[in-house]
Amino acid sequence: MDVTRVFHVNSGDEETTYAKNSDMQKRALSLEKSFVEEALLDYLGGKDFPEKMVIADLGCSMGPNALTPTKEIIDVVRDQCRKLGRRSPEFMVYLNDLPGNDFNNIFTSLQPDFYSKMREEEQCCVAGVPGSFHGRLFLSKSLHFVHSSASLHWLSQVPSGLDAKSGAMLNKGNIYISKTSSKAVVDAYKQQFHKDFSLFLESRAKEVIPRGHMVLSFNGRESIDPIVEECCYPGELIAQSLMSMVSKGIIQEEKVDCFNMPYYTASIQEVKTIVEDEGSFIINRLEAMDLYWDIDGSCEGENALLSRGERVSRMLRSLLESTLSFHFGMELMDELFGRLSDIISNYLSNIKGKFVVLILSVTRQ
Repeated sequence: MDVTRVFHVNSGDEETTYAKNSDMQKRALSLEKSFVEEALLDYLGGKDFPEKMVIADLGCSMGPNALTPTKEIIDVVRDQCRKLGRRSPEFMVYLNDLPGNDFNNIFTSLQPDFYSKMREEEQCCVAGVPGSFHGRLFLSKSLHFVHSSASLHWLSQVPSGLDAKSGAMLNKGNIYISKTSSKAVVDAYKQQFHKDFSLFLESRAKEVIPRGHMVLSFNGRESIDPIVEECCYPGELIAQSLMSMVSKGIIQEEKVDCFNMPYYTASIQEVKTIVEDEGSFIINRLEAMDLYWDIDGSCEGENALLSRGERVSRMLRSLLESTLSFHFGMELMDELFGRLSDIISNYLSNIKGKFVVLILSVTRQ
């Protein structure tokens, strides 16, 4: 599976679009606000105050959250300039995601929602940059501030040896690391993340100016054990749904056995080690925070009327349908996520499902 070509969140106006099912990602952005503000204040406190500031948001996605980080970054810079009695810099904002992302959705929201809030004396240009952040995207030493939320847990590819083309079925009955996965499967995922995150850092090291900052948040874990509940359960619940369809003869078992998600939840220690080994960035803060799948009262509109299982199932569908439908067929998605909704409802009746979000703030040396 070519992840760059296949993966994208659901666009459009349907009930399963990402724009209507991204409340959890909105809450994730709120967790990192203090990291973003600290990083910006540290940068603006330097002796070389920028007349022009170039910002990149990597994995920007689409929908109501897409421009939120950019707005908040500009607000912090604007407020600090006012306190320092300085003129606000001009802003160049690059919004990056894979080519399948609905960039038109973002651009239609720029006017009037975004540009109307800019002051007359301020200049801000926004451009879309389609492509994988697991490699170079920008000119050398051109970026002052890099942001990425809910993206770096996605791998550039299914780990080597686990993709359907390899013919190997090393992770039978699973679509991600599970309690029944072998050490070879766990190691394959670890190695792929190490390769991808190292390449990400190497690429940004060439693009970020000295003393430039990055704030990155992504799903991870505090434990060194890769088979902790918050990491494995989403994949296990989807696998249960698929295997229930196998038992009814709807899907062939071999079809499940050869499918693995291009996703990995790294530990704090793994992230720290990779950053230190790559050597281009200094870690300012690295923390883990809980992000619950669903919080009563946090949803608005029609989603507030759904059961918790339905809300979480729709959220996962908005993220994963492109990848799952590519392998299993779009015609099976209603059945799959209907079953997943029931399974999640049973699961959430006993425990609060959650992700662990790692938030990393670094400075380019």
